[in-house]
Amino acid sequence: MKKLLLTGVDGNLGREAARVLLQLADKDRLIFCAYNPAALEEFSEQGIETHVTNFNRADGLAEAFAHAEKLALISMPFVGEKRQLAHQNVVDAAKKAGIRQVIYTSLVNAGDETNPSVEKLDHIYTEEYVKSTGLDYIFLRNSQYAEAMITNYFTFTKAGGVMKNNQGDGKMAYISRKDCAKAVAYALAGEGYHKAVLNINGPELLTITDFIAAGNAATRNRVTYEAITDDENYAVFDAMGVPRTTDGDFKKDSEAPFSSEGMVTFGQAIRLGKMDAFTDDFQKLTGQKPITVQYMFEHAGEFQVGERHSKDD
Repeated sequence: MKKLLLTGVDGNLGREAARVLLQLADKDRLIFCAYNPAALEEFSEQGIETHVTNFNRADGLAEAFAHAEKLALISMPFVGEKRQLAHQNVVDAAKKAGIRQVIYTSLVNAGDETNPSVEKLDHIYTEEYVKSTGLDYIFLRNSQYAEAMITNYFTFTKAGGVMKNNQGDGKMAYISRKDCAKAVAYALAGEGYHKAVLNINGPELLTITDFIAAGNAATRNRVTYEAITDDENYAVFDAMGVPRTTDGDFKKDSEAPFSSEGMVTFGQAIRLGKMDAFTDDFQKLTGQKPITVQYMFEHAGEFQVGERHSKDD
């Protein structure tokens, strides 16, 4: 029996995708992979096939993938050539193992050469590499996680009540990370899509001012917005101790567990209108409506960005 393989179950997105997938498929049809062996223990105890995998090295990956027919690749938590090579190792191993379809968590508008997001370079590289192998694929081009901005909202609530960033009046269909995980699980367990590119968007396009207004309505705070330049936004993150790149040191329990280069260029892309894709692809894939920003603020304790769990060497 060929199985469904999910990578990255030691990360926030992958762990949630595993939870949903367990509701969609029998345990004997699943394979879970992770870099951190401790994250696999609860699943191996349930009788699920698990493998400790390090995507920075090709050795042993094809063997770990041997029983699978479909593979969901959760994009790695670092940026640049290292991520591209890690993704290449996974795709090569999938091809070698006889996997027929790769599901990949990409980024909205990844194929636009004018999109300044540094993150999109790795995503479009991976998409094109998968295509070059002849494998079937589903590319899930995710909008920005609402959780990141909800956590950010409360950070600025505690620091004077003025949210400052470089997004300006650009729009984004903010999506919950829980919904992104749900999209991964449904794409992996389903059979309706082949060589497909899906935009995984939230239910409405919002400026950051609209986003803050939703937060204020739910929490009765009075946060306001101040647009700042890209350089000023770097300075804000520098003051918070956020590393410029993913090669830097991340503070434990940081309220911004991402690199500032990724966040500032993402904000720049939003400001320039490069991230305003808005489709109903999520609903078509899952049969469900995405969670609204209003609901997430009303249940804010369940929608925080959380710690940076994924490990790497």
